[in-house]
Amino acid sequence: MLVGAIYNITDQIFIGHVVGMLGNAATNIVFPTVTLTTGISMLFGIGTASNFSINQGAGRIEEAKKYVHTGITGAAAAGIITGLLLFVFKSNIVELCGADPAGTVYPLAITYLSVTMFGLPFHLFTQASAPLIRADGSPAYSMLCMVEGAVLNVFLDWLFMFPMGMGLRGAAIATAVSQFSSCMLAVLYYPRFKAFRIRFRDLGISTKHLTGSMRAGIPNFINHMLMMSTNIVLNNVLATYGALSMYGSEIPLAVSGIAQKCSMIMISFAVGISQGCQPIWGFNLGAKNYDRVKATYLRAFGAAFAVGVLFFFALQTFPREIISFFGTGTEMYYDFAEKYLKIYMMFVFFQNIQPVTIMYFSATGNNRQGLLVSLSRQGLFLIPLLVILPRFFGINGILAASPISDTMAFIMSVSMVLLSFRRLSTLGPQAVEE
Repeated sequence: MLVGAIYNITDQIFIGHVVGMLGNAATNIVFPTVTLTTGISMLFGIGTASNFSINQGAGRIEEAKKYVHTGITGAAAAGIITGLLLFVFKSNIVELCGADPAGTVYPLAITYLSVTMFGLPFHLFTQASAPLIRADGSPAYSMLCMVEGAVLNVFLDWLFMFPMGMGLRGAAIATAVSQFSSCMLAVLYYPRFKAFRIRFRDLGISTKHLTGSMRAGIPNFINHMLMMSTNIVLNNVLATYGALSMYGSEIPLAVSGIAQKCSMIMISFAVGISQGCQPIWGFNLGAKNYDRVKATYLRAFGAAFAVGVLFFFALQTFPREIISFFGTGTEMYYDFAEKYLKIYMMFVFFQNIQPVTIMYFSATGNNRQGLLVSLSRQGLFLIPLLVILPRFFGINGILAASPISDTMAFIMSVSMVLLSFRRLSTLGPQAVEE
């Protein structure tokens, strides 16, 4: 997950230095489509992996097989459908995500999406396969799928944008080719699946098992859909209230896109840790090792929070240096970037707890709690604040919305986990053997 985030940042650095600030704004406009495909992948991948692990831990091998067969088929079908929808509605999507058809960012965003939409179905299938490959006991291979695409993307960025001079389109081609390559690695794993043999003729969709997987995966899906919605709302309010300020609309859009890519490193660490914990939570819940379920959450919480604190100090201490990695700009550009990183991302260390908590509830079958945590930061707090606060405080209200939301969502997540721990303590005998 960290490597995947780093290659996204490298992609942004190339674009910032070759295309400039408008290139960063254009990729920010298109970024919700990546969040969309990742969310759909988790609907199938996390749900399938969770049910696979729980049924394995309980010794229900035939049920585990049916979940895997349905999950693979469902992810492939979802990728095809998503790709077709992006192809048909790309202009509407770019406009919805905050680009003015009469503005300078719109044609760049269309150029970028016109290419990357062909790679996103492959990205979806890879992301859906990764948790299942990990749950099958092959975390190194799952990581290989991510690392291979990341390394290839960096090389192709350099090749297409510098020696070949293809600009933003070159960056888009590099991304799509890399996503296809990672997908092929994921596909090649399934004939070597460890738990049981996977054959093409066994693939298909069982309504019962599809429903079960989607029920377990929906908290993560909802979280990503809210992230996408937040990105869209944020882009639109930044463009609207930025145009009313001295910064204009392009500077806030460019800075917001860079800040998102920076936070991806931190969030990816938390997501990676929580996905690694998923088979441990699911298997030990099925085996009634409740102490291990709780201990794993506490360790994941501590690791994710510590990384968030490190990011807090980096963003508060070196905002200008961080933003300079992504290209140059005017003094006004740097002024807004410093304000954005220091205020909007003030409580980033709270953000890392949400993906860990969502995955904990999904992996342990507490789908309602996972759904509520998914709704908390973006749906219950951030989106309403992004709409309300700018009406009174202008663009400064946008910056204040995030730290308020982070704090409220953190309190909700911790409270719900403590209640879950209390319930686990009443479920009966707990295994203590390693």
